Amino acid sequence: MTDQTAPWPPHDPATRRWLPSSSTPLDPDRVAQLLAAEWERFRAQTPESAEHNARASKTLPLGVTSSFQHWDPHPISIVSARGAWLTDVDGRRLLDLSMGFGAMMVGHLNPVVVEHVQHALESVGTLFVTPSPTATEVAELFQRRFNLDMLRFTQSGTESLMYAVRAARAYTERKAIIKIEGGYHGGYDALQVSVKPALEDIGPADAPIPDVPFDVEAGTVYVVPYNDMDRLNVILAEHGREIAAVVMEPVIENLAIVVPDQGYLASVRAACDAHGVLLIFDEVKTGLTAGYAGASQRLGVQPDLVTLAKSIGGGLPLAAFGGREEVMQVVVDGRMAHFGTYNGNPLVMAAARAVDEVCTHEALDAAEAVNVRTLDAVDQVIVEFELPAHTVGLGLKGCITWSSTPVRNYRDYKATDFQVAELSWLWGVNRNILTPPGLDEQWLVSLAHKDEEMDVLVSDFRELAQALRG
Repeated sequence: MTDQTAPWPPHDPATRRWLPSSSTPLDPDRVAQLLAAEWERFRAQTPESAEHNARASKTLPLGVTSSFQHWDPHPISIVSARGAWLTDVDGRRLLDLSMGFGAMMVGHLNPVVVEHVQHALESVGTLFVTPSPTATEVAELFQRRFNLDMLRFTQSGTESLMYAVRAARAYTERKAIIKIEGGYHGGYDALQVSVKPALEDIGPADAPIPDVPFDVEAGTVYVVPYNDMDRLNVILAEHGREIAAVVMEPVIENLAIVVPDQGYLASVRAACDAHGVLLIFDEVKTGLTAGYAGASQRLGVQPDLVTLAKSIGGGLPLAAFGGREEVMQVVVDGRMAHFGTYNGNPLVMAAARAVDEVCTHEALDAAEAVNVRTLDAVDQVIVEFELPAHTVGLGLKGCITWSSTPVRNYRDYKATDFQVAELSWLWGVNRNILTPPGLDEQWLVSLAHKDEEMDVLVSDFRELAQALRG
């Protein structure tokens, strides 16, 4: 059954969430035994990755270039990729279901991206640090696709979020912001508050206390639970005159996938309007993976500003922020300065043009159909083995959440079964299926993934279910 007939609020109809009508608890001892055996198997079949990590750790902290890439005892090191597949230093061929959290949505070494970038390298150039038709033309493509009045390019999601917040402050002449508890928005200080905090540090669920890391100078940041309009309205009523913006992912994608209740985002939009607060949608992870024009268009709620990255760049470092012309005028008149040597350089603009070319309605609809078929097949396994789990999907992304009830916010996420989530992820890694490390497993069906690749995931999950039931 779906949660539409359940006691909790129905989810937004533009998203997908399925729950079984019943389930049977797992044996924790069985899970622990399987997990221990899988870690032994991992060590045995990845000796070259272990050796490479030891070498890399002498120059790179943790032996990685971004801390999320690390896990104990060592991460897998990749030497090449093509389409939907990776090859690691141990010579194993792995199905990539991480795909750079969406950055490789068109597939590794997509031939159209390679063609456009190669043309730029051979005939256009890599960096002008001047205005160029290459940037203007891509900006016009994005303006039409994402319904933005004006936009600026950056190199990362973190950078785009930082400038979006600064633009909101310059426009409203207010400093404080509101963010969602548990949400991740990159490395900007103001948005490092309450990113997957410890429960003992954040107060009651209905009135969260902001958790600020010691190394962060955040300013004034209020934290509210996702899908909780009551708490948002309280904060806006008490502090609305000092709040510049509400910053949120329209669909949370760092806690597996957490979808909005029906009507929630529209209510957030209305509350922001009532208090003169800007609404910023972080679409760094959703973007084109949510559909042709991103999550905001799919869900029918238009923010004042939107940030984009990952899926728009074809694997090259491209991001953007933009929105209403009235707000973006803060860049025009100098209320907010925005600079960047590499912004809109010809190389990433070539990749962006290629992505726009291949990400047609037909191509994205076909990939989403593959994802839906995968989710449906996983649902059948959950029912057959009475697993305490459910599936969630948005566009080209899907996940298995180890809970028999829906996850509607960070506190719900913290109540899921992390031990079996770790086993599920590691079980796949040991069978040449790579999803993002961590306890919030999520897959991406890229344009390079077909039913045959996703059948590998379903078969692997069925084997795990059999092992769990002994």
